Amino acid sequence: MYATMHAVRGHRRGGPEELVYEVAPKPVPGRGDVLVEVRAASVTPGELGWDATWTDSFDGGGPRLPVVPSKEVSGVVAELGHGVMDFRPGEAVYGLIPFTRDGAAAEYVTVPAAGLAAKPGSLDHERTAALPLAGLTAWQGLVTHAGVTPGQRVLVHGGAGGVGSFAVQVAAALGAEVTATASAGDADFVRGLGAETVIDYAGQRFETEVKDADVVFDTVGGDTQARSWEVLRPGGVLVSVVEPPAPPEGADARGVFFVVEPDRSGLEELTALVEAGRLIPQVDRILPLESAPGAYAALEREHRRGKIVLRVS
Repeated sequence: MYATMHAVRGHRRGGPEELVYEVAPKPVPGRGDVLVEVRAASVTPGELGWDATWTDSFDGGGPRLPVVPSKEVSGVVAELGHGVMDFRPGEAVYGLIPFTRDGAAAEYVTVPAAGLAAKPGSLDHERTAALPLAGLTAWQGLVTHAGVTPGQRVLVHGGAGGVGSFAVQVAAALGAEVTATASAGDADFVRGLGAETVIDYAGQRFETEVKDADVVFDTVGGDTQARSWEVLRPGGVLVSVVEPPAPPEGADARGVFFVVEPDRSGLEELTALVEAGRLIPQVDRILPLESAPGAYAALEREHRRGKIVLRVS
């Protein structure tokens, strides 16, 4: 008789309507893995539309069904796979799960040890679960790809969103002068994150308000991204997490598109910012695990401030 757990799974590719709360086999950690008893998990916009959510590899591997969604986890080490020496059973950890593996919308999940770090002591599990994907996206975009330094001018598009709220805080913590676009109703919220200037994207054209930006961090794409080239200084960089940016002909700026990767050192940098009071995960709401289908549906139709988190234990 194999061990079981409760999990949210999709048995065929689709949206929130395909997710079912049910009994599933409890995973077994492989070499280099950690079995985590999940306390909280976070859901991400667009996740159910990613090929990687439903396949075994990024190079077009076969379907992986049924699947467990949610790639951000906070929990407690339950068991160590062969070769793992970094953690101990009972230790509180958090991390980002590879996109081609089952996620954390379950009572247990296996995670490569290299993608985990010790949980910040000042946060509960729910707020910690809101940190890995969006926080690492902001950190890798601003530090790894843009090389933001103190005094630079950074424009963040979508400053009230899951990733944008982290990008504002991380840029401010790096010593940048931060401007963000957001709705008028979110202006005070985004200023509280560290933006010196907030531009109402519905009532203002940001390109008339911003000049000579060193970095644009784009979480919106489309026309917003296309217009962003106008605000960059010569030699500036447009970093997008939505779609590859195409510089207009003659533009003296570069564009970067990237997909966030699990990274323990990056998590440790985020933890340091959290413990220093420079980074606060923004949680829109906390729902029970069995409400995961509704959580993913809310991502598609509702305006949010920060992340939607599933309380698992």
